[in-house]
Parts: sequence; structure tokens; C-alpha cells
Amino acid sequence: MANLFGHGFITSIMLIAEHFGLPPGQAWHGVGDHVEGLILPEKFRGTEIEELTTLLRKKVIWHQPGNMDKEDAQEVIRTLNRLIVAIDRELGIKDAEIGQFR
Repeated sequence: MANLFGHGFITSIMLIAEHFGLPPGQAWHGVGDHVEGLILPEKFRGTEIEELTTLLRKKVIWHQPGNMDKEDAQEVIRTLNRLIVAIDRELGIKDAEIGQFR
């Protein structure tokens, strides 16, 4: 049976990011389901990408709903931004960055 909440690496990152495009009070509901489907590709083992993926998992799983929703959501967004830039750099884009206007 197919995974109901997504399964993969970039797929799960995209689904997690969608949650954090919502207001902080709404962002947390169900996001843990997408973290469960987050699979780190072998090629990224032992890299900054693995460290950031682990950090992302911890930030989502350890969050206590209703307690510091906004602050924790901002931390997840910063981690997602760092993770995406690290993936781009690992893929050969030396000057990857988030930029000021997003």
C-alpha cells in the first residue's frame, strides 16, 4: 500500500515546507506524518545534509503543540532553508543561497 502521507526525500521536504507556509498555530498539525516518510538518500550519509535532516526531524518531533508554536516554527523554517541550500551545494551549485526576497 502506498504511503498516505508521502515518502521520499525531496517529496517529504516539500510536504513539510507546505505546513510551515501556514500560520504557526496550524503548521504543526500532521507535519510529523511527513517526517516519518523522510528518507535520507545514501549519497548524503555523513554530510551536512544528514546532520540537517536529523535536526529537522528532532525539531518537528520534539515540538509540544500549543507551546512556543511560532518560535519553533521559525526554527524549523531556518533549518529547512539551510537544508535546501546544503542540497543544492551538494548537487554542485557552489553559490546556492536563499536570498533576501522570498
